[in-house]
Amino acid sequence: MKVTVDVDITPEEVRKLFGLPDVEGFQRQLLEDMRERIASGAEGYDPAKLLQPYINSSLASWDLFQKVLLGATQATTRSQAGDDKKARKDG
Repeated sequence: MKVTVDVDITPEEVRKLFGLPDVEGFQRQLLEDMRERIASGAEGYDPAKLLQPYINSSLASWDLFQKVLLGATQATTRSQAGDDKKARKDG
């Protein structure tokens, strides 16, 4: 059996439905900050320096996320290895 449901809702309604944060204000502020930096340093404009504060915080968050996933993976692997040993011992 195959069931298909089509839902016609806006992105804002989807965010609210799933409890996701509304980041529109943050994105607007980020773009405004970038425009100000570009306007103030148009002569020596360097995109890498412009985005450096945002990249650093993003990389730190990504590193933390990877550590959490690695820890969860290792815990699952240890748990499965313990279950296998117990099954062989009981069997």
